[in-house]
Order: sequence, then C-alpha cells, then structure tokens
Amino acid sequence: MPDILQTCARDLMEIAPQIVQSIRVEMRRGRGSELTIPQFRALRFVQRNPDISLSDLAEYLGLTLPSVSKLIDGLVKQALILRQESTVDRRKMTLGLTEAGETIVNTSRAEAQAKLARNLASLSQEDLQKIHQSFELLGDLFNPY
Repeated sequence: MPDILQTCARDLMEIAPQIVQSIRVEMRRGRGSELTIPQFRALRFVQRNPDISLSDLAEYLGLTLPSVSKLIDGLVKQALILRQESTVDRRKMTLGLTEAGETIVNTSRAEAQAKLARNLASLSQEDLQKIHQSFELLGDLFNPY
C-alpha cells in the first residue's frame, strides 16, 4: 500500500487545479465584462484583506508595484476601489472596496457558489460532511493570512 501522506499530496496536486479552474470559470461569468481577471482578483483580495497595501497586493498578484498601481488606478476610476490613508501610518495608503466593488465581488461569488452547490447536490449528506471536514483541515494548513 502506498504511503498515505504521499498519496494525499499527489491527490491534492491533481484535484486542486481542477477545482480552481471550475471556480474561475464561474467567477469569470459573474465578474462583468469590463473587468480583467487581475482586476477581479485584486477586488477579491482587497475584500478579504481590508486596508491592504499596494505592496501586499502586488505580492499576491505576482506583479510589479507599477503594474499594480496602474491596475488600481483603473479600479479607482471605475469607483470599485478606494485609496485611503492608513490608520496606522499616515504616510501609507491602503485599499478598500466601494459599495459597487463589494456588489460585483459578492454577486460573482454567489453565482459561482450556487453552481458549485448544483455540482455537489448529487452527493450524500455523509459525503458532503466528509468534504466539509477535509476543507476545514486544508484551510487550516494553507491559509496564508
């Protein structure tokens, strides 16, 4: 019997990208055609991490600071993100979502979650509980924030 630790690691590497791809497809449908994928990812990250800095966002997106600054400029012009003075250090700026930004992210997430729920609906309550417990464990292991 193969080592269960290695089997779990292999399974995670195989299945996680498939799940993420399915979620991305659904999120793209609800994000609005005027937003790029990086812009939408920025909105979601800011939503999950209020008062985040431009540098933190650049690190998350894997983009340079000038690129992220330009991306945020576009979101500010669309009235989806606010640049705010930091409550900790007045020399720094932080990012926050506007009501319109919140609406776009929440609507897209709700639509994607509904689609995922339809995909899971054929499973038994027992299997759904196993999945839920597994994701709780994985969330504790992989949550960077």
